[in-house]
Amino acid sequence: MLAIIRVLALLISFIIINLVVFVVCVCRPFHRNNVHFAGNAYACMAPILGLKVIVRPSPEIDLSKAYVYIANHQNTYDIVTICKAAMPGVVTVGKKSLKWIPVFGLIYWLSGNIMIDRKNSGRARDTLTLAGKKIRQRKTSVWVFPEGTRSNGRGILPFKSGAFRLAKAVNEPVVMVTASNVHNKVKWNRWNNGVVLVELSAPQALTEEKSVKGWTDYFHQSMQQKASDLNAQVAELEKKR
Repeated sequence: MLAIIRVLALLISFIIINLVVFVVCVCRPFHRNNVHFAGNAYACMAPILGLKVIVRPSPEIDLSKAYVYIANHQNTYDIVTICKAAMPGVVTVGKKSLKWIPVFGLIYWLSGNIMIDRKNSGRARDTLTLAGKKIRQRKTSVWVFPEGTRSNGRGILPFKSGAFRLAKAVNEPVVMVTASNVHNKVKWNRWNNGVVLVELSAPQALTEEKSVKGWTDYFHQSMQQKASDLNAQVAELEKKR
């Protein structure tokens, strides 16, 4: 019974939230804070799923500066969990096929996000060049899922180097956004599905001491360790609930 109520509540909430976000995006298309607004709006559905999402940003993050945010990509629940961590002034880099999703695709475009054609490496590089221009000209931050696909319980997948090439090209720091495990966490007939921790680490400049590949490997290992730490913290928190 709870699962049926949840499905209905999510459907109604999703329709209402999409309408609100759509109106906001139409009224201020490509505004630098549209993604931040949308991320927080979709996160309102987390309690319906029985989740408590806690976002912990580093105090060293300066919202007046531009960063390249890298985040782990787990599953479709990301829209109500890790996306809550989208800071003001950030746009995401996502696959071009998202634009064909009814309503959501239009919202994604009007939010000012950057769409990448993964099947065409030349166009993908052009998209990263566009992202670099946005960072330089508008001091816009860019959010990238360096795994390139959802992990679906396989841990932190190997990183692609595009985000780190971009950070090097524009000489802006990288901020690591890590969410604790969400795989198999949501049980539709369970009232309380626990806590999801999302941590934004301190910005880190990509110095010349490492190559792009070196930084790619470094952040991959760092995110693996951070995810493990957050999972341990979640386990402790849920013991007390």
